[in-house]
Amino acid sequence: MNINAISILGIVMIVISACVPKYEGPYESSIGDTNPERFLMIGGTFSSGYTDDALFRFGQENSIGAFIHQSMNSVVSSPFHQPLINEGSVGLSTNGLSRLILGYKTDCLNETSLSPVRETALGDASILNNIYNDSHFNNMSIPNLRSGEFFNTDYSNQNPFFSRMASSQSSSVMDDLNSLDATFFSVFLGLDDFMPYIKSGAKNDSLPDIIAFESNYRLILENLTSNGAKGVISTIPDITSAPYFTTVGWDDLVLDSANNATLNNIYNPLEFYFVEGNNPFMIEDPSANAFGVRPIEEEELILLSVPLDSVKCYKMGTIFPFRNEFILTQNELQNIRAHLNSINDIIRSLAIEFELGLVESETFFDKIQSEFPYNGINLSTTFVSGGAYGLDGIRFNPRTNALFANEFIKSINQKYAASFPMINATNLDAAFFP
Repeated sequence: MNINAISILGIVMIVISACVPKYEGPYESSIGDTNPERFLMIGGTFSSGYTDDALFRFGQENSIGAFIHQSMNSVVSSPFHQPLINEGSVGLSTNGLSRLILGYKTDCLNETSLSPVRETALGDASILNNIYNDSHFNNMSIPNLRSGEFFNTDYSNQNPFFSRMASSQSSSVMDDLNSLDATFFSVFLGLDDFMPYIKSGAKNDSLPDIIAFESNYRLILENLTSNGAKGVISTIPDITSAPYFTTVGWDDLVLDSANNATLNNIYNPLEFYFVEGNNPFMIEDPSANAFGVRPIEEEELILLSVPLDSVKCYKMGTIFPFRNEFILTQNELQNIRAHLNSINDIIRSLAIEFELGLVESETFFDKIQSEFPYNGINLSTTFVSGGAYGLDGIRFNPRTNALFANEFIKSINQKYAASFPMINATNLDAAFFP
């Protein structure tokens, strides 16, 4: 069985950067109706600097909030403290592993290719030691932070990524946000409310409660604006457009004549038929028939969590259909997107209610999916070589973080009659060769 499309990274062409940014002439900056003296970034995993499936120094230094501050700081000098990890640390994932890097990996077919691999066997657990030193952090983006957890005074005991930066073990996230007394803020919140459900193939957890989300988000904004601070908030993107959900194609099962005959002998009695060449994988679906299996449909998604060696060598996805944890079906995707639309409508309404700037994140994510050019660099969702996402296939790399930060800056400029400069992302890295 030659599942050739699953050899995702046999040859990877990555353009680091060789382009000269376009000259746009003199740019006159102004703060407009903003006060960037104490800027605060609020969010979850995506804006914390977490990328390549870990929190580590380089990702933090190139986080979305860091780039927004870079723009503001070029006009009005102000501090931006982040809970930085030590230089040289391999970082830590939410599963206790080190960050991903590009390296060589040999698969079950004894074929070696360039692929994301862990830098070390284990992550750096020492980064979880508390580093608070009487100085509140301006980037309060915390891996796994959900909208309903801001007022939890026991959150330090539940999320070690907050415990490492908390002012005390009994402080809530909102306590520490309020302590900074921000004069301007940006919020990219809510994706972590969806991720446990989406990333598990809709098997674990559940979609966020819409009423509770609205109540929590409103209370967060009431606290942030209580001293007159202004800000910008963002809708939540449909993350299923990311490479983690799109790299393994629904019909990437490539059969030769022998394997085609074998599968037809097994599945023809169920009226499923295979041909030589590309075919859809088989998945578990208890509602499909008495045997609970069927071919995957074109619009359904296979997650990158699927064990590719089992696909290549041990008949997973064929004789042994993909389990639900590796699949997002049509019904599951429809439920996710309907839920997402409802919550995004809430965020839009709150932006109006609190007179805040708004970033339509889906517009930016759609650009990437359509392969958009930036100063001669084409960015796309192709895993690794597309240049838009980190090696985990979910979070952005530094270059795309900068471009996404520009969406916040555009919204700030438009809403508050400011003219903060855009970040030049041309010279930022997409990925590193070993």
